[in-house]
Amino acid sequence: MVNQSKVYRYFHAGELFSLKHLAGNLELAAAISNQSGGRYLAILPQDLEVDPSRTSATRDTDLLALLSADVALFNFDGPELDSGTVVEFVFAKFADIPAVLLRTDFRRGGDSHQDPWNLMVSDWPRTEKVLVHAMKLYHSTRPVNGAEAAAPATCAVAGQIVEAFDRVIKEPPVLPNDLREAAYRWLSVAPRFGLAPGEIEAKLHDILIRKANRGLL
Repeated sequence: MVNQSKVYRYFHAGELFSLKHLAGNLELAAAISNQSGGRYLAILPQDLEVDPSRTSATRDTDLLALLSADVALFNFDGPELDSGTVVEFVFAKFADIPAVLLRTDFRRGGDSHQDPWNLMVSDWPRTEKVLVHAMKLYHSTRPVNGAEAAAPATCAVAGQIVEAFDRVIKEPPVLPNDLREAAYRWLSVAPRFGLAPGEIEAKLHDILIRKANRGLL
């Protein structure tokens, strides 16, 4: 039985526009839960209910779910990073949310010699990286596992993510105590959420208190 005080909800950010994205997100989330013994549980944006009456409903739902998370995982695959994922990452950094950047794409991208992506998303505090050469990993498991090669490869990546989560949640907050309330009030206003201002501010205040009580802020 997992001690609930040691359970962390993480926001699982990445592309969700095709079956391979949707299925891959679900399989990786399950592997992370298994590899962590249930300590890390996913908030999957693809599973969130959205109010279809508002044009910004998807964005608002994702950002509020992200803000509520204890830690976040951002999939940085592709020759160009998914723009929505980049927005979510930057928003998470302004909220001082511990983050892990995952890249399994072996292609180089961006303009940084250090990281295979645009330098503007490198070197943010409270951020860990998991870089995996997917093709090498796949071929290392394929001869042994045949058609089932995907499962052990996914578990191997999940294990590295869990280790990165464990490291990053131990890093001290960057957001100063005296700026926390002002910062989270601004985050409640900046996106112009399609809900009553008082309701959004109350939600973020509750999120802030919970994070502070858990030592995450």
